[in-house]
Amino acid sequence: MPAAALQLGVVLIGHGAPATDCPPRLVGELMSLEWRDHNGGHSHAHGSHSRAAELDAEIRNWPRHAGNDPYKAGLERVAQALRPLLPTPLLAVGYNEFCRPSIAEAVAQVINEGAARVLVLPTMLTPGGVHSERDIPRVLDAVRAAHPAVPIEYLWPFDLHAIATLLAEHVQQAAAQRSVS
Repeated sequence: MPAAALQLGVVLIGHGAPATDCPPRLVGELMSLEWRDHNGGHSHAHGSHSRAAELDAEIRNWPRHAGNDPYKAGLERVAQALRPLLPTPLLAVGYNEFCRPSIAEAVAQVINEGAARVLVLPTMLTPGGVHSERDIPRVLDAVRAAHPAVPIEYLWPFDLHAIATLLAEHVQQAAAQRSVS
């Protein structure tokens, strides 16, 4: 593989989900604090911000396995399928919320492994999503400030025709299988 390709890192971003055995009260409290923060509440107070950070860390650090986090296991399978198709061996998976590694941690991982340029690829495909349009770019702004010497590119939005083609191919495969049965 060319040396230039070895310097490219890819970070696949998934939404993330709480582990199924994580107490719902933790997730509910965190979401309540975040909702108040995003909707002009008073959660900017130090204690409330501190509590939200504490809850976020507890939920993200919850022990994971395929049985209690099928979403994470599924995204890791997508990453395994994606890896051989990429022009670089430097691939990390990160999560927008509820799970580790975070987006910032995943970007730092590929940089620590030698990436001189990072491409961030979300799994959220459709326009209009809060995570794709607001949350991830906000996190990436902070990550760029922490790694000013490394270009970090957000590969979003997706080409809607390419997404439609992928979905249509899936429908065509299913339709062909049904007609054979």
